[in-house]
Amino acid sequence: MSTPSADGLSPEERELLGRYVTDPDGEVFALTGLPEVVKGALFARYSRYGGSLKRLFLDEFAADLDTQDPAARAEQLYRKVFAEYGDDSVAQLGGAHVGLEDISNLATKRIEWGRLAAYLEQSTRYIPYDTKPGGRYRYHRDRDVMAGPHAAHYERELDAIFDHYSAMVPQVLEWVRRRWPQDEQTSDFVYRNATKAKALDLLRGLLPAATTSNVGMFASGQSYEGLLLRLRGDELAESRAIADALLRELRQVIPSFLTRVDRPERGGAWSDYLASTRAETRALADELVVPDQVCAADRVQLSDWSPRDPFDAEVALVTAALYPHVTISERQLDAEVRRWEPERRAQVLRAYVGDRANRRHKPGRGFERVWYRFDVLGDYGGFRDLQRHRMLTMEWQDLTTVHGYETPPELEEAGVVDRWHEALERSDALYHLLAETHPVQAQYAVCFAFRIRYVMQLNARAAMQLLELRSSPQGHPQYRVIAQQMHRLIGEVAGHQAVADAMIHVDHGAGELERLESERAAERRRSSQGASS
Repeated sequence: MSTPSADGLSPEERELLGRYVTDPDGEVFALTGLPEVVKGALFARYSRYGGSLKRLFLDEFAADLDTQDPAARAEQLYRKVFAEYGDDSVAQLGGAHVGLEDISNLATKRIEWGRLAAYLEQSTRYIPYDTKPGGRYRYHRDRDVMAGPHAAHYERELDAIFDHYSAMVPQVLEWVRRRWPQDEQTSDFVYRNATKAKALDLLRGLLPAATTSNVGMFASGQSYEGLLLRLRGDELAESRAIADALLRELRQVIPSFLTRVDRPERGGAWSDYLASTRAETRALADELVVPDQVCAADRVQLSDWSPRDPFDAEVALVTAALYPHVTISERQLDAEVRRWEPERRAQVLRAYVGDRANRRHKPGRGFERVWYRFDVLGDYGGFRDLQRHRMLTMEWQDLTTVHGYETPPELEEAGVVDRWHEALERSDALYHLLAETHPVQAQYAVCFAFRIRYVMQLNARAAMQLLELRSSPQGHPQYRVIAQQMHRLIGEVAGHQAVADAMIHVDHGAGELERLESERAAERRRSSQGASS
């Protein structure tokens, strides 16, 4: 063995570390080329080890990498830490990338319910659903529905809806290109992409919730455990089948993180708890809430907010902004801020918000001191986009047709509005037919254009991120109007004008060819990268 250097590492050890850490000599480094379970076990041990992570790796893990099964000892150690210390946090230290393909849009929302994960979903803006892979349109055929009395009717009606969609795509695309002709500044590639996106945006409302999609996901072991427990207790057979397949695949890459999921006394009891509380609450809702005719309502209502008084909200914001920079208690600081002149409080807020050159420049966590709760009635297509935001509380009702649907006004000029209405009438009739025997699965028949009711509760900082992003001109009109109205309600109904004024990148304009500028910007980036390379 060579003589160790001043840092205690021999040349052989440094060479070995170089295979698994990005900088063997640095104090900040990343791990590379290790199985997820090894990384999880390494960090689990690290929390109760007095030395460096590199020394721990060399002394207790490196030798096992030369064995036939390098993860075996890591799994043993992981189970030991998990059993002895009961530390769920170690399941946050390893993760996995998975692909979930050909799952319904109804199921994607159940998968994406979890906050602590990353998701990318196939976009209806760029992917037309006018083809028949294997001779069948891309929609989910629920096993309970297909075993029931309406199986043939289900397929016949959804096929008819997809037929309408497929026939309308080229017609609407042709109209879009007549309505927004190409100019000299726009390349053929950009123009094709922007106009295709516009046409597909206009028609996505015809896609039923059964339409299948692909989801790419990255999450920690702990997040996957929560997802699997929810799916295993879900009402949809599709969700339970996804859970079985996902657990099987994850056990090939992060097995130790998921040992509790299908143990009857642990994960089984947990999933049963989720299922039973949902069923009992639903039963009470059916019993206690009078099923009157659904009343007309605004698209967006601000149902609650805090602080209620605009003066209290301003004081709360200023106090929260100053708190990290003083030594007195929050109560004492609040009392002092209340005595100030309005201009002094405004001065603090101007400094705290600063010069926001773009929407990614956001003030600090002081803006989390105030919050809002919105009750929204919008089309399911727009809900799918807003539901992607994680830093909020979102709950939604079952998808139904009782709230009616939205029709893009452009479809009248494009000459396809009659087909649009016919397809959505089929969706409504099929929903009511299925609801008699399969009330939960009836949601598969509901097209994206139908409205769904949901609540969003979020603080002002999260609202700034959501509203500035979702009101941008390249966004879909259905969710842009929701974001714009939420912004107005913060200033006009809650009276939190300082918060509304800080959201300077909320766009209240009307979009037309929404993706044009975005596609142009992407082309400029591609050209710049090509020139630099």
